[in-house]
Amino acid sequence: MGRYDGRIVVVTGAARGIGFGTATRFAEEGASVAIIDLDESAAAEAAAKLPLVEGAKALGIGCDVSNGESAEAAITRTVAELGGIHVLVNNAGITRDNLLFKMTEDDWDLVMNVHLKGAFLMTKAAQKHFVEQKYGKILNLSSVSALGNRGQANYSAAKMGVQGFTRTLGIELGPFGINANAIAPGFIATEMTDATAARLKMDVEEFRRLNAEANPVRRVGFPEDIAAAAAFLCSDEASYITGQTLYVDGGAKLG
Repeated sequence: MGRYDGRIVVVTGAARGIGFGTATRFAEEGASVAIIDLDESAAAEAAAKLPLVEGAKALGIGCDVSNGESAEAAITRTVAELGGIHVLVNNAGITRDNLLFKMTEDDWDLVMNVHLKGAFLMTKAAQKHFVEQKYGKILNLSSVSALGNRGQANYSAAKMGVQGFTRTLGIELGPFGINANAIAPGFIATEMTDATAARLKMDVEEFRRLNAEANPVRRVGFPEDIAAAAAFLCSDEASYITGQTLYVDGGAKLG
């Protein structure tokens, strides 16, 4: 019997990378999963790949998380087609990296809208169901970049905002049986970080090697590392934990 048998989990930005890895872990543990992505066809393809247990279902939904009507519609469709919602993972994100003097207003607004406004809108849509049933788990994705990172003023600000948002959710929603926590990943080997290597004109393996050497455990992280932490924080085993941000970074920020 899995920890998530009979549970319904929504993961945003889950067509690939950390989101898909997290959705996969929930499916392996018995959940029915709604994969939310801006590209509905990519979401549907990802949902079809999930390793569902008997009786569980998967659903791919196209959604712009930065749009209130779209976010509301995604949650409404999940509840209608999967039968409810118990867990929301706000993972959707983009990067528009640049030094401050080169960063445009659009670079700033796009990153803020997806990461921070998107988490707000999806949570607002889901919490109505959580409050009514007196049960819910919210997990927001922050980043070690919340502590500051050259060329990421927009991303860093958004990711630190996620941490403040998470603490406030813990305060406001705790009395209604809802836990809200965040994970701040370090370097995770995904298509997004591979794209960063390409932008820096570096070999992907060399880029990963250099990042591995920058933390005490001497390896890069993988989506499965974040998924394992997510599966714990959204479980009933973590019911006495709320408003917290867990850094999953191989100890990179210890020094």
